[in-house]
Amino acid sequence: MMLLRVTRHQLRKMASMLTADSAANSAKMGFAFGASFMAAGFSGVASAEGEKHAISPGEWRSLRVLSNEKLTHNTHKVRLEFPSETDTSGMKVASFVMAKASLNGKNVIKPYTPTSAPTQAGFLDLIVKGYPNGSMSKHIVELQAGDSLDIKGPLMKFPYVANSRKHVGMVAGGSGITPMLQVALEILRNPEDHTKVTLIFANQTEDDIILRDELATYERMYPGLKVIHILSKPSESWTGLTGRVDKDLLEKHLPAPAADNLVLVCGPPGMMATVSGGKAKDFSQGQVEGILKELNYTSDMVFKF
Repeated sequence: MMLLRVTRHQLRKMASMLTADSAANSAKMGFAFGASFMAAGFSGVASAEGEKHAISPGEWRSLRVLSNEKLTHNTHKVRLEFPSETDTSGMKVASFVMAKASLNGKNVIKPYTPTSAPTQAGFLDLIVKGYPNGSMSKHIVELQAGDSLDIKGPLMKFPYVANSRKHVGMVAGGSGITPMLQVALEILRNPEDHTKVTLIFANQTEDDIILRDELATYERMYPGLKVIHILSKPSESWTGLTGRVDKDLLEKHLPAPAADNLVLVCGPPGMMATVSGGKAKDFSQGQVEGILKELNYTSDMVFKF
């Protein structure tokens, strides 16, 4: 798997997609389901040339809300309907889309990682966590069937190639599960891909675990998947791991640092700083820091969403 680096040209190109206000908002937002579309790894369109798809990386398209399902106390799955039941997104793994809405007189643009399969026809699923101060996330989780949302994409983070790594470790916090799920299912649903997947999923409480039942189902279905939950504020009935992601946990469960292994990290800024270090000021991947540096992982073994 090739890990891509963002260039100044790419940053200028991405900035041109937005109004000045939207670009500033997007640059400041930090962690938001795979981080900003200005983050490292952007490599342009994520769909094949010449194909006709329901969404486009070159223009905004309005999609109708088909359903809005509450997954946890603050997280929703919003299903967006394509114009035709045979339309697909044209998405390739790992990629994301941008959502736009006019809120309080300003265009707000945020990136989200679809969780529906790239080949899924008829609709696109977004899992969105409603943050108290997040104007876009609050807007999306309040959408009702029949409402619409402007979407542009897909846009690539990095191209996953089957069997390019023996073992992919994933460290996700909260809504950082969405890009991990996209990559994991791409691997697991391909019978020719023998890559192992280990997911460490950190949350505060059991009620915060997004897609808990689905993850358990995938773990039963796919022998190559191992899911490890850890809670920082568990209930008395919780029998799993407790505390925060630390060196002992990662050393025990992640694949060893090696050229044929990869670790993906996505979560809130504090977790990112502890586990892998944050991205550089120019939104490139930056140096590997934190626990992964202590464990001797290098930049070609780590990707930060």
